[in-house]
This record gives sequence, structure tokens and C-alpha cells, in this order.
Amino acid sequence: MTDAARTPPLPCARRWSASLAGRIMVGTVAVGVIAVLVTALLAVQVVQSVAESQARQQLKAQATALVAVRASGVRLGAARLAVLGDRFAVVDADGTLSGPARAAVPASAVRDLTRGRSVSGSTTLAGHDAVYVGIPAADGGGVVGVRKVADIAAADAELTRWLLLALAGGLVVAVVSGVLLARRLGRPLTRIAGSARALAAGGRGVPIRDESIAEIDDIAHALRGLDGALTVSEERQREFLLSVSHEIRTPLTAIRGYAEALGDGMVAPDDRMRVGRTLAEESERLRRFLDDLLELARLEADDFRLDPQPVDPGSTVIAAVDAWQGAAGRVDVPLRAELAPGIPTVVTDGMRLRQVLDGLIENALRATPSGSPIVVAASPAPGGGVRLSVRDGGPGLTEQDAEVAFERGELRDRYREVRSVGTGLGLSIARRLVGRLGGTIGVGAAPEGGASFDVSLPSSNIPRAER
Repeated sequence: MTDAARTPPLPCARRWSASLAGRIMVGTVAVGVIAVLVTALLAVQVVQSVAESQARQQLKAQATALVAVRASGVRLGAARLAVLGDRFAVVDADGTLSGPARAAVPASAVRDLTRGRSVSGSTTLAGHDAVYVGIPAADGGGVVGVRKVADIAAADAELTRWLLLALAGGLVVAVVSGVLLARRLGRPLTRIAGSARALAAGGRGVPIRDESIAEIDDIAHALRGLDGALTVSEERQREFLLSVSHEIRTPLTAIRGYAEALGDGMVAPDDRMRVGRTLAEESERLRRFLDDLLELARLEADDFRLDPQPVDPGSTVIAAVDAWQGAAGRVDVPLRAELAPGIPTVVTDGMRLRQVLDGLIENALRATPSGSPIVVAASPAPGGGVRLSVRDGGPGLTEQDAEVAFERGELRDRYREVRSVGTGLGLSIARRLVGRLGGTIGVGAAPEGGASFDVSLPSSNIPRAER
């Protein structure tokens, strides 16, 4: 079962409140409501404060005018003290109060006026909250004007009403903006989510349009890159599986054919030894191929440990050359070691390093014709560490070959009809091993006329977790 099949399908429709568009709209409306409420509260307070200040200024102006009238000798009767609905009181020089607002004037205000100081404050008038302003007169008294807070509020009610209507309009604009913003952000994300689900379901070449919002367009661009990478990866996997199937089928066909011939008694006694050797060779070929597959799988999964310890690269080279002398002699290929002076000891996994050299020598033996040499060299690396090379006198590699030399099966597919090739996994395994050892591997031209595979290892660069 594929991963796409195991992944539960996403619901086509979700609760509106759980969607991004719903949350954006709810969030925008909530912010708008909070902003309107806070603004309304502050605005009403400001309007009331301004209205009260204006009322005090009006009372001051009216009281000042009445003081001037009183100073001219005109008696301030009840008619004159009823100004625009406000109530006034007259304070004589001895502190005596008269007029409709006398009951609302506090004693402290009377004292201040008789001392020639203006007064202003809050009081009560007929049981209602009110404000008062007092202006002193030249003769030692003064005039005090009083206005109910309710009258002030009634005067600014119209302004408050228009202000609240404006805030309500702002709330409507916030709601509409939230809906539009939710659609603008939600629709492209919904499209991208649909494309992602199509990719997860196994679709390739899924059309993903450009988006006008930069961040969302970055997601779309990343999905297009993922689509292309998945297409290339799956194509390589298919090609690899076809190659593996072909490699396994070939020895199995030979083994099955000879086994059936033996079972049917169709192999002459004189040929049984030859048939047995063929069966053994094909079985060994199949075993090596399966070992390579297992090793490559383990390398790519990074599931094996390394055993780092001080290693003498020169001794490893000599041991590898000695081990392969017999195989090289059978095909008449001179195999020799070439050690430069001053080769340093490195901290690495000696068994894995030997595995790299064995793979490169086997690869060189397969490509090198009789009479041409193979050289396994070791020398100090310019930046520290060691440089190991396996050079051969084979046909070499072109620049195009060198670019894909360590890709699984690439060289095998190119040359299997031209010369002897292996499983196509050896160089890929070598690259993975060298990478795990903290080194690098490359390929170039060899002085012997063929290819030179060069491994560079630092003095010690194995990750601490491997130690």
C-alpha cells in the first residue's frame, strides 16, 4: 500500500468557523467591534467633556455680562436672571445670596467670590447634577451661573447620535473588509490545498497557478518544485526497478534452464561439471547483486554504525592490492600500489575504507583491458588528511560520463552493450560510504590513459554520534 493510499483523505468541506476564511472574517469583525466599542466609549467621554467645557464657557460669559449689568446700577431681577434656561444667583458683598440658583451655590464659592476670585465646580440643582461658574464683582460680590448636566447632555445628544452612526458605518466597513479579505486569502490557499492533495494522491504535472500574494505564491512555487522533483524521482525509481528486474532475471533464467535440464536428465555426465560451475557462477552473480542492493539500502537509510579508529592508509592500500593480485593476474592486468612519503594516519573506519577500495578496484578490473595497468595510490592531501586514488588504463570517461558516474546505473545503461559492466551500484555505494566517512570522491583522467577515482579523507571528521 502506498503512502498516498494510507493517508486519510482530507474532508472536502469543513465547518465554516474552522476554515481560514471564516477565522479571518470572524477575527476582522471581532477587531472591528472592539475598536468601535472602545472608540465609542472614548468619543462619548470626549464629547461630554467638550460639551461641559463649552457650557462652563457660556456660563462664564453670561455671568460676566450680568456682573457688568449689575455694576451699571441695574437691578438683577428674576427676569434678567433667567438666561437661556440657565439659573443664576447674585452674591452680595456681605455674602447674601439671592436669585433662582441660590440653593445650588456652595458656601465655599460664596467665600471665594467675596474675596474677588472666580469659581467653577460641580454641584446639585433641584436634586440633579449641575455645574456652576462664578464671576466676582467690583463691589465684593458676584454672579454665579448654574446649568444642569442633563441639559448639557441634551444639547450634545445630536452630536453623539451622529458620532455613533459614523462608528456603526465603520463597523459595517470592517465586516465587509473582513469578508473580502477572507475571500482573497482563502481562495488561493484552498486552490493550493487542492493541488497538494492531488500530489499526495499520486497525481503529477498538477497545474498550479501563480498567485498575486507573494507569500502564497511562494507556497505555489514550492509545490511546483515538489511536483517536478517527485516526477524525476519516481521516473528514476521506475528505471532502477526495470534495471534490477533485468539483472535478476538474467542469472535466474540461466539457473532455471540448467536446473530443468538436470532434472530432466538432459545433461550428459561429461557436462555436469561445467553446468555446475555455471550454476555456481550465476548464483554468485545473483548473490553479489542482492548484497549490493542491501548495502545501498542500508547506506541510504544511514542505519549502520561506524567504528572509527586510527588507520594507516598505506597499509590499507597494500592489503587491498595483495588481495586483488590473483584476480588481476587471471585477466593479465598489472596491479600495483604507489605510496608517497609522509602519508598521515587518519581516524576512520578501516573496514569501510577497505570496502571503498575493493569496490573501485573491482570496477577498474572490469573496464581495463589485458596488459593495461591499474594503480592504487596514496598521498598526503594538500589541506590535511589523505588522498587515495584508483587509476586504470581502460577507455576512461567522457565529461558527460563524469557528471553521472556516481548515479545508480547511469554508466551501466550507457555501456552495457559496449563492454563488461557490473550491477551499476558499485560507484553509488562508494560515494555513500565516502560521504559517511566525512570525505569526498571524484573522477577524472588518469595518467595511465583511463579513469582516476580519487578519494579525499580528512584526518578525523566522523560525526560524534558514530563514535
